[in-house]
Amino acid sequence: MLVKYSYLKRQFSNSSDLWKKLKKFVDTGDFTLGKELYKFEKNFSKLIGTKYAVGVNSGTDAIKLALKVLGVKKDDEVITAANTFVATVGAITEIGAKPVFIDCDDTFCMNVNLVEKKITKKTKAIVPVHFTGYMTDMVKLKKIAKKYHLPIIEDACQSILASINKKNAGTWGDFGAFSLHPLKNINVWSDGGIITTNNYKFYNQLKLLRNHGLIDRDTVKICGYNSRLDTFQAVVGNWLLPKAKHIANQRIKNANYYDKEFSKIKEISIPPRIKNNKIVYHLYIIFAKNRDALLKFCISKGIEAKVHYPIPIYRQQALNFLGHKKGDFPVSDLHTKKIITFPCDQHKTKKELDYVIKTVRSFYKK
Repeated sequence: MLVKYSYLKRQFSNSSDLWKKLKKFVDTGDFTLGKELYKFEKNFSKLIGTKYAVGVNSGTDAIKLALKVLGVKKDDEVITAANTFVATVGAITEIGAKPVFIDCDDTFCMNVNLVEKKITKKTKAIVPVHFTGYMTDMVKLKKIAKKYHLPIIEDACQSILASINKKNAGTWGDFGAFSLHPLKNINVWSDGGIITTNNYKFYNQLKLLRNHGLIDRDTVKICGYNSRLDTFQAVVGNWLLPKAKHIANQRIKNANYYDKEFSKIKEISIPPRIKNNKIVYHLYIIFAKNRDALLKFCISKGIEAKVHYPIPIYRQQALNFLGHKKGDFPVSDLHTKKIITFPCDQHKTKKELDYVIKTVRSFYKK
């Protein structure tokens, strides 16, 4: 059996109604900052629970533009996670700021207990990464941010509709940054991103920044970027957004089934499932003994398992200028040897899930 990691073929296999919407849209010629984009932004903010949302061209730019609104500049410091994807760090370094890393815990998110000692006079913002579908401990982090008067930009790219105490990711900080990349839980047909905020002033600044700083066609108020979400992609987003809650709930259901069965295998450890936290499982990751051999075995059996990520971002060549060395963030390092990701999307059948479980069980029996 082949258990694929990408679910896109299934997701858009029954989309004749979407094609009709796209054809109707093309006839309008409303391609840039069009009505469908503003509709998508309104629907997205309503889904997440914020006053405003601004569509941009990627999750990376969602973080970058939020940093720009806050006035973060060259040589400022921004606290973030040591085990995140490169996009988080790229958004920080692109404006000349310095990422300051925090090690993770077994939820794969930054260990908030380590944040305070990394705060300096140069610290200008905190970017917690809600990694894999978990959420950073925002209750504790908000208290620290308030104490030091630091703004928060939530990197919620992997955690749409995740929540703590029923309060969604992207509503805790000054900004929420989301990705619409094809492999995210809510996706479009190319790169895309969206920023949430409750601050009207920030909202207006974001709209300027994403569109060259233009007030109108002939008036440039500030120097901005070309970072608009294409209206064509917003049509796709509007088609998919009503399915958002189902997508999250089905991924949770699949993950719970995995948890139940994998917990019976002594060589497997399930990450902590925290009370009052809704985890949406953009990635389903567990800890496994003899991980490398298990990964190879699963792939040989047609299961597209992965490791997110085999080299933590702080040890990547591009970040050598920060002067870190292996061991500086020991939990992140340990995870690279133990974690394995299994396909868990909303389209996976029970037969496919059972095949993954059976394959893992057979590996350890050998």
